[in-house]
Amino acid sequence: MMNWFKKLGPGIMFAGAAIGVSHLVQSTRAGADFGFGLIWALLLINLIKYPFFAFGVHYTSVTGEDLLTAFKKMGRWVLVVYFLLTLCTMFTFQTAVTIVTAGIATSLTGIGTPVIWAGIILLACFLILLRGRFALLDKVMKYVVLALTLTTVLALIFAWFNAPSSPSWTQTIPSTAGGVAFLIAFMGWMPAPLDLAIWQSLWAVEKKQLNPDLQPRQVRWDFNIGYGTTIFIGLSFILLGGIVMHGQGQEFSNSGAVFANQLISMYTDSLGQWSKAFIGIAALTTMFSTSLSTLDGSPRVMAKTSSLLFAPAYRINYLTWLIILAIGSVLVYLGLTDQMGTLIAVGTVLSFISAPFYAIVIYRVVTGPTLDKKFHPSPLIKVLSITAIVGLIGFSLWYLSIL
Repeated sequence: MMNWFKKLGPGIMFAGAAIGVSHLVQSTRAGADFGFGLIWALLLINLIKYPFFAFGVHYTSVTGEDLLTAFKKMGRWVLVVYFLLTLCTMFTFQTAVTIVTAGIATSLTGIGTPVIWAGIILLACFLILLRGRFALLDKVMKYVVLALTLTTVLALIFAWFNAPSSPSWTQTIPSTAGGVAFLIAFMGWMPAPLDLAIWQSLWAVEKKQLNPDLQPRQVRWDFNIGYGTTIFIGLSFILLGGIVMHGQGQEFSNSGAVFANQLISMYTDSLGQWSKAFIGIAALTTMFSTSLSTLDGSPRVMAKTSSLLFAPAYRINYLTWLIILAIGSVLVYLGLTDQMGTLIAVGTVLSFISAPFYAIVIYRVVTGPTLDKKFHPSPLIKVLSITAIVGLIGFSLWYLSIL
């Protein structure tokens, strides 16, 4: 049993990175605003994005190379585009998750301020990564995601059996401009932006170095566990939002601290004060896991990209990128403390614009000459992937047309 648990890694870190704003904020809002009516959207977007996340794991497991190395073989321009996109998004994503995490910590403990908690959270994540790098991250994330899953399940069970009623299971498509905008935003970050596939490929390489006997089937199995966990937690927060919040007519604040208080208060008002610990711990572990994994992921991919793009004298290593991201996030946080909604909106737009690019280049990696043909996807998976790419382009154009 412990040997099985030890071999879990990149898939669990994928879950830790993915389960964050898209789940706690967007899925809860989906339940609050539409009841159980957007479950179809969650399942559909997870199906659409699945091939591209899985392709990254597949490529790395059979070649031992990360996706960034494969991108360089496609052409330097691919890495340049990726470098610029990541540089534009890394501070926004890190700040958004830190704001929400700090707000929840403040609401749950009742001490300190969001600014102080943001500093504590960033420092704690920084020290974990500085002390142990991947090896410690690999160990910590398993227990964080396990705690997250257990507390979320307990919260859902208590809510289900204590709420006086629950919304209809009838699925719906929003008809108002605001509803459509939310739908596209919800699907944009669910389960995560597509560039997380690249993070996971680097984590998979690191995991292989720690466990040289790891087989491709074990890597794929690990990924599927992580991906399944993100779907389960997303569904859980939609159900929680629908059971506890649907029909109350309260508008969520753009302030991370106020949103956290609203979120926890609405649960405790409906279910009782006893639920505060379960909801609060579930929410805090959700966001802490995201803060930790994103603080590692962005510096890791930026260090690798710069090493592939630039001469040795101009390369920036992992530690330097880690410091840049931490300081940059603090500065953005101080300037946009009460603009959680704005940060999420900006991140969503960038995710939608970049999603087709990532889908296309990842698909080209696993169907191109850099991968032996015997490892290429089956014809059915290719059709599904091309259909998904068309869908992602369509969603992006649709979203941009209503901005």
